[in-house]
Amino acid sequence: MGATGYLGRLRECVGHDLLLVPAAAACIRDEEGRILLLRRSDADNLWGFPGGGMELGERATETVVREVREEVGLEVEPVALIGVYSSPEYTFACPNGDQVQAVMVFFECRVMGGELRPDMKEIIGARYFGPEDELPPMRPCCVAKARDAFVFRGQAFFR
Repeated sequence: MGATGYLGRLRECVGHDLLLVPAAAACIRDEEGRILLLRRSDADNLWGFPGGGMELGERATETVVREVREEVGLEVEPVALIGVYSSPEYTFACPNGDQVQAVMVFFECRVMGGELRPDMKEIIGARYFGPEDELPPMRPCCVAKARDAFVFRGQAFFR
């Protein structure tokens, strides 16, 4: 959730106060069905899914495509809605003190091209995890998304 664009302009007005932030994230699987998680420098080195905040004029599907390309170099196509995550229990504070309640649209995505190359600024690690693996440290919303991704069978979750 960068400091430029729409969200950056809002932050100039409200400072670190709690904001609802529309966002989109991608569930990307490898050939074994494991999910891609990223270690994020902008989230106290916690792990999470590729994705980020929507910009004005974007659809959620466009946001997820853009964010995945920027963060890890993959070209993806959203193919299904895994869920929408908007619970106040998922509110968090960014390292800079910004308070966020995300309204996260989480998509199953198919890789169409590109090469997995973390940007090494915002994203400092990338790894696929299976349901039997111990998951790395994540925010509660990402824990819920990972749990849902492993059991997703076409029916969206609303959390």
